[in-house]
Amino acid sequence: MHDLGYVDTREALGLVQHGHRVYIHEAAMAPPVLIDALVERLRDLENVEIVQLHTEAPAPYVAPELAGNARLNALFVGSNVREAVNAGRADYTPAFLSEIPRFFEDGTLPIDVALLQVSPPDRHGFCSLGTSVATARSAADNASIVIAEVNPQVPRTRGNTAIHIASITAAVSTDHPLFTHPREPFGEVERMIGHQIAELIPDGATLQMGIGAIPNAVLSELGHKQDLGIHTEMFTDGVVDLVEQGVITNKRKSRFHRRIVTSFVSGSQRLFDFVDDNPFVEFHPSSIVNDVGEIRQLNAMIAINSAIQVDLTGQVCADSIGTAIYSGIGGQMDFVRGAVLSPGGKAFIALPSTARGGTVSRIVNTLNPGAGVVTTRGHVEYLVTEYGVARLRGKSIRQRAEELTAIAHPDFRGELRAAAVERKLFMPA
Repeated sequence: MHDLGYVDTREALGLVQHGHRVYIHEAAMAPPVLIDALVERLRDLENVEIVQLHTEAPAPYVAPELAGNARLNALFVGSNVREAVNAGRADYTPAFLSEIPRFFEDGTLPIDVALLQVSPPDRHGFCSLGTSVATARSAADNASIVIAEVNPQVPRTRGNTAIHIASITAAVSTDHPLFTHPREPFGEVERMIGHQIAELIPDGATLQMGIGAIPNAVLSELGHKQDLGIHTEMFTDGVVDLVEQGVITNKRKSRFHRRIVTSFVSGSQRLFDFVDDNPFVEFHPSSIVNDVGEIRQLNAMIAINSAIQVDLTGQVCADSIGTAIYSGIGGQMDFVRGAVLSPGGKAFIALPSTARGGTVSRIVNTLNPGAGVVTTRGHVEYLVTEYGVARLRGKSIRQRAEELTAIAHPDFRGELRAAAVERKLFMPA
């Protein structure tokens, strides 16, 4: 029997000292008990840096009253820290998801303390990192101090998820459900986008897609396909539906044959139950899953990603609304490039044609001032709205402007065409 030697949270978090860089386990694996204890500990400390991707947990450490004690460095900005980042109390570091694990390994962002949530140890003394190893794998392997919240409700997942108790500096015993994420409903606009993308996905393709209404709509349109595979940084409940329908088999994957490969999952308890001790699903860090060299070896790799705004030349803004940071680079560029290089692969950027109740076009003449270009116009292949599909790869700026205007909302095509004429992209009628 392997004994972790549990301690209370005060003793565990007493290991965090002035000036430490503290990593917090991402997504649904964020450790809420350790987070609450960290906040109490921070009141006695100065110059602590907290590093994280998106987390599903509350983030009380970005409260204004702790601004003098700790500062968040977000490598992806979720709703729980967005206000703090844009108010200047927290930082955003743009980074490809494929590179973040290396930050912890090569000294770019050395981690002093990793706060993790894990399963209890098995008979060999190994705990599981559960439903996310995207960057937690690297943090666990490279932190000087590892503090673990040990929770029997954490799924024991397959792949590169094991951490031996000898690597855990201090352990706290808890018992609570993981954070769930409700399935986002989709409307007619998303359904139309999903249908158009699904029509371009061949049988036997391998899919990458994220979370949200459009990915859910695409998945809902794939029930008639055969032998699809999954290689994606994350997936949600919609993938489970297609596995149960026999659509996702991974039989034709050229890499990780007959296995779903991911870095993390986000969704319902049903999803967590699906990945628990399931040899059909392997979790690997984003340095592997998002590696362009790995992705390009998959036959018919299909990448489906979203955007906030796209200009007439094909520049994709996906992490900000003007100067206001909204999310992050994440894995979009990793998969866009990898999919285009894949034999028979396709990369889609999908978005509704309008925002704010139809009052604003999301295809624009020029991006808003301060908007970040996540995917360059040289990388974009397909752009999809509810009004059609534009293939931009190999197209001139003039051709791009024509194709993108054609799939913009009809209410905005006139002004887009006028702007293109002014820029000498279109000839006057």
